[in-house]
Amino acid sequence: MELDFTSAAFWLAVGQIILIDLVLSGDNAVVIALACRNLAPDLRKKGIFWGVAGAVLLRVVLTAGAALVMGLPWLKLLGGVLLLWIAVKLLVPEEEDGHDIEASAHLWGAVKTIIVADFVMSIDNVIGVAGAAHGSIALLLFGLLVSIPLIVWSSQLIMHWMERFPIIVVLGAALLGYVAGVMIMTDPGVTGLLPALPAWSATAVGAAGAFLVVGLGRWLERRILAQQDVTIV
Repeated sequence: MELDFTSAAFWLAVGQIILIDLVLSGDNAVVIALACRNLAPDLRKKGIFWGVAGAVLLRVVLTAGAALVMGLPWLKLLGGVLLLWIAVKLLVPEEEDGHDIEASAHLWGAVKTIIVADFVMSIDNVIGVAGAAHGSIALLLFGLLVSIPLIVWSSQLIMHWMERFPIIVVLGAALLGYVAGVMIMTDPGVTGLLPALPAWSATAVGAAGAFLVVGLGRWLERRILAQQDVTIV
């Protein structure tokens, strides 16, 4: 996809990248806060700034690399299947974590913790954003440049919105399912095996992926909550 600011498809892809970033980056604010909690007050802003800067640079490099290799046969298929799992997992309740994040009283120790933790947590974000970018590095960088400052400076507000309006998480999971379906159907290996597929097949499979993710995620959520109620009783 070309960097055409007048194209509706371009802005739709940018919107997808921003929404994916918002939904999948909520935990990063928690990591930053935990890693910097033992820093002196005058060092916290520096720790957050350098930690986020390093994590952002690492994420851009990883995502650009993922977008480049997505053109190889079967990698988009693999990434799409993994993204479906990530999307379903987004809707399933998890035990609270983050307490094992090491807090450092030293500036560069906190920075290192933020970068390492973000690297470990970024696989879902990298695959999702790379899929939404449709192989365009220019679109990828533009989407990240728009979304990352929004996440960094509004992370607490974004987390509050997601807690208050759970539909945001559901919409994000559905979007990931849609992107996963499109990734699978546009894989060079798949199109090589099924060359006669109609043009709308990728959109149809993307919509099916969105419905699959929301339906399966909600079913697993109800099952887990029911089991927890039984355990509590």
